[in-house]
Amino acid sequence: MSRAFSVTWDYRCPFARNAHEHLLAGLAGGADWDVRFLVFSLEQAHVKEGEAPVWEQPERHPGLVANLAGVVVRDRFPDQFPAVHNALFAARHDRGLDLREPAVVASTIDSVGLDGAGVLAEVKDGWPVAVLRQEHSEAVERLGVFGVPTFISGDDAVFVRLMHRPAGDAALAISTIERLLDLFEGWPELNEFKHTKVLR
Repeated sequence: MSRAFSVTWDYRCPFARNAHEHLLAGLAGGADWDVRFLVFSLEQAHVKEGEAPVWEQPERHPGLVANLAGVVVRDRFPDQFPAVHNALFAARHDRGLDLREPAVVASTIDSVGLDGAGVLAEVKDGWPVAVLRQEHSEAVERLGVFGVPTFISGDDAVFVRLMHRPAGDAALAISTIERLLDLFEGWPELNEFKHTKVLR
């Protein structure tokens, strides 16, 4: 039976990169998962109390452009979302590129065969900001989500930090996510488990 769950992303976070690489490699390798990819804004998560939200501050929108492009691809070009999703994470964390630059986002999207300028034109239309606001706000208000990657199943959510990447190994990716889901869904009594030192 297919396992249905959601996972938040923001391209700024290296731990989101790790988790989403596992998800994408597992799905490409035939994992029986029904994954909903939810956009989340770390920019908004760090807004000070009483300050206007980032979606009401146009001067902060450059920090959102990659996530908004991800929303466009997810919703308009779902078949190409996995490639674009991987490419945007790689641009930020493997290549050290600045995803606040629209030209960088566009060229990254171009590199996997989709029209980057067309995607950014959709971003400028404004609807992706409304999607970001809705998904981010619902996750925060309904489930107390505070970061990425957060895995969501039903009315429960768990923030996760995976320390390794799958490096294209679908079997490793599937076993990693399945182990995570088994723990998350099968043993909710474990609320926190964190090594005091990074073991590498």
